[in-house]
Amino acid sequence: MKPIRSNIFKTVLMTAMGAMAVSCTEVLDELPENTVITADVDYTISDNMILPLIGAYAEFYTRGWEGIPLISVRGDDVNAGGLGDQQDFAECDKFNYNKDYWMYNSLWQVTFQDIFVMESTINQINRYAENNANPALAAQYIAEARTMEAFLLFQMSRVWGDILIPPSADPSDLFVTPLSTKDEVMQHISDWMDDAIPNLPAIHPADRSDIPGGVTKFTALAVKALANLELGNYQAVADATAQIIQSGAVALEADYYNLFKIPGKLSRENLLELQYSDFKQPSGDSRNYLMAFFGPQSWAPKVTGAGGGWGFYEPSMKYIKFMLDRGETTRLETSVVFTNRGIEALKAYTGYTEFPAFVSNTTRSGDRFNDYARALFASGKHYLPSDQLTPGRTDYGSNKNFICIRYAEILLMYAEALANGASGSAMSADQAVNMVRARAGMPAVSGVNLDAVLDEKFAELGMEWGTRYYDMLRYKRYDELSYDGRAFSAEDAFLPYPQNQVDQLPALDIN
Repeated sequence: MKPIRSNIFKTVLMTAMGAMAVSCTEVLDELPENTVITADVDYTISDNMILPLIGAYAEFYTRGWEGIPLISVRGDDVNAGGLGDQQDFAECDKFNYNKDYWMYNSLWQVTFQDIFVMESTINQINRYAENNANPALAAQYIAEARTMEAFLLFQMSRVWGDILIPPSADPSDLFVTPLSTKDEVMQHISDWMDDAIPNLPAIHPADRSDIPGGVTKFTALAVKALANLELGNYQAVADATAQIIQSGAVALEADYYNLFKIPGKLSRENLLELQYSDFKQPSGDSRNYLMAFFGPQSWAPKVTGAGGGWGFYEPSMKYIKFMLDRGETTRLETSVVFTNRGIEALKAYTGYTEFPAFVSNTTRSGDRFNDYARALFASGKHYLPSDQLTPGRTDYGSNKNFICIRYAEILLMYAEALANGASGSAMSADQAVNMVRARAGMPAVSGVNLDAVLDEKFAELGMEWGTRYYDMLRYKRYDELSYDGRAFSAEDAFLPYPQNQVDQLPALDIN
């Protein structure tokens, strides 16, 4: 057992690489097949029970490059880069939806494939348990797979609202599965997490010796809080987040700038992250999320030869002005990478003639972002300084992890719940917000209300997983989403189901 565990991180990532070998631009046209082969597995070898879980983590880490941007692009914190070959992505940012767009179908297809992998993983672990494997360890592994499945289902329901909850590991069951409302999905996720939480280790993910960075009790509590926030069940949010806060297992990363870079890997702040690695080798195997989508079309990196990107994702003018008006420094410098063209456009947009010194096309790490056609700015949270690349590696953002849930969001969800009338046992809403502000070098505030919390989330979580968009949606603050020529209405809240899926799944066609 020990040799398996000592190499688990590399094993997970190498398994993920096999899945990544398939071109991300291929649009899947059929329902995913249940391809897990179990006939030749000897379920009496208890030490092998971890192997299906390794496969589950590998699938979870293997996200298509199009998925996260599509989940994230519709808020007033971020714009789709224009002048590219993904015009329907840019139109999505403007709430003009094309149900035939390949990205919609790919996000649906890839995510459901991974959900079925989690279901199959649970089935296989149960087979080991039936053959006298350690029952507590089996329950933990099942809880880990269920938490990853819950996070994926959570994202699907935020994007599409009413969706299908797979009843089994057999994809053909989707043909007879009715739609569940968004509220039903979120309650289902919350109930799943109630089952999972008692079976998970009460430690920080980085403290796991078997699967470093793997799911723990606090990951599941965070997913439960996220689901209940969508439900408006604020006391459940306060209770779940309070357990995380009071645990002492997590802490804000002191260096906000490097939290999103190599030094931030498995930070005490991170409760869930997609893990990647080049194994600190100049060539050979490498497991990465394709960060090029977020990178600049043109730059002069400090390390000669470092590759650029595609320029399809940029912080919005509205977000940058909001941050400037607040006097933000650390978070603005971290979140936004400027070009000279962007700075000139910002002057025209804001009427300002001078900016802080860090508003420059050269980052503190020494990389210069040149003007390029698709965007005026780049996302600093998706930027990896060229001098943090492993020598010999040139792909934009190579070796960078992708943070899913972090402690700052937990603190702000806790404050949001209290601002909505919940009672909290961990601290006051003022204290929670001020912890986040202090790390950013911002002065303390008092009398925190809902508006103050949402503003703090805007500043802290911009460009991350569409958090701002879903906040505005939840509180029906549609006027915030109608910015810079956009016109948002309630009918624009969810993406249309991909036509390819409507053609196959009766429940979607009826809906």
